[in-house]
Amino acid sequence: QVQLVQSGGGLVQPGGSLRLSCAASGSILSIRAMGWYRQAPGKQRELVARIFSGISPTYADSVKGRFTISRDNAKNTVYLQMNSLILEDTAVYYCLIELRNSDSVWYRDYWGQGTQVTVSS
Repeated sequence: QVQLVQSGGGLVQPGGSLRLSCAASGSILSIRAMGWYRQAPGKQRELVARIFSGISPTYADSVKGRFTISRDNAKNTVYLQMNSLILEDTAVYYCLIELRNSDSVWYRDYWGQGTQVTVSS
């Protein structure tokens, strides 16, 4: 059984910073990709950032230069450092980890529980 636990998020003023974390636990054999998505009210879920082992991360155009994704392989954890936050960044943020556990030969996606980020003055 695999579990993802997110932390971070909250209320911040425009121009402020927040850091999100997402830790995976369980019988994990291998992680292929880790990423962050977000969903604003009335909108579809969208990719924010994604990182593969040994490959430069990719970012949505709207967050380039402001957000940084990183991973700690030893801890099975992915982070999202969000700087210079703007009102449009308000959304529920979800982590996604593509991994293989001891019960399967296939990789599959696991989602975090979501965390609210609100940017407001």
